[in-house]
Amino acid sequence: MTGPAHDRIHLVIADDLNGVASHAADLFVRLGQSAAATSGRFAVALSGGSTPRALHALLGAPPSYDAVEWTTVQLFWGDDRCVPPDDPESNYRMARETLLDTLLARGAIGDEQIHRIRTELPPDEAAAAYERELRQSFVLAEGELPRFDLVFLGMGPDGHTLSLFPRTAALGVTDRLVTANYVPKLNAHRVTLTYPVANSAAVVAFLVAGADKAEVLARVLEGPRDAEEYPAQGVTLTGGDLYWLVDRAAAARLQRDVAD
Repeated sequence: MTGPAHDRIHLVIADDLNGVASHAADLFVRLGQSAAATSGRFAVALSGGSTPRALHALLGAPPSYDAVEWTTVQLFWGDDRCVPPDDPESNYRMARETLLDTLLARGAIGDEQIHRIRTELPPDEAAAAYERELRQSFVLAEGELPRFDLVFLGMGPDGHTLSLFPRTAALGVTDRLVTANYVPKLNAHRVTLTYPVANSAAVVAFLVAGADKAEVLARVLEGPRDAEEYPAQGVTLTGGDLYWLVDRAAAARLQRDVAD
């Protein structure tokens, strides 16, 4: 690969979206079990979009559900749209409907384990509030970055990830954990984790499915580096493992089949 410079990249190609979700669920379970045994805390940032729905369905059902020590899990979000939490466009609402309601109803987790972005606030206020939430939950000293055990990311057909869109202001933010980002082409505000937070994670896993992602996936992983144009290339971990869990439709234009 000639994309992001990193010596611990794992590319896993599944047959379809269900296969991607299965690999992601296995990763969640494995890392969760390890975290439960070592630190007693498993901090995960969830992703929005349509692809994680299949993952959430697996996590809420056996065997994955039974293999996770849910009392150790702390759930966060990588980004969200600036809409009320019950809005159909809300990443939080999607996760609530596909996973959280199930976990809460069973008593597997409590409300205190769910750390959503307060997207009902104005964008800058929502970003500031979420940064305070991260600092408090991770007990961060000044200048310290949170270290997520696992961050799930998606990638859009334009190469964006989180709410880091091509050639938007948030790409250059390095002095904050969270920032508001106005996306001109969408005429919309988002709140997102910044690159330094994503890159300090222990494990980041991209979930990418669909033929509409094939061209940009090849550019991100095998093309020249241009994170302004393809923000997913800016996710280059500083001491962690980066997984690309993709289906065959998305991988159709890659020169290599599987790299591990």
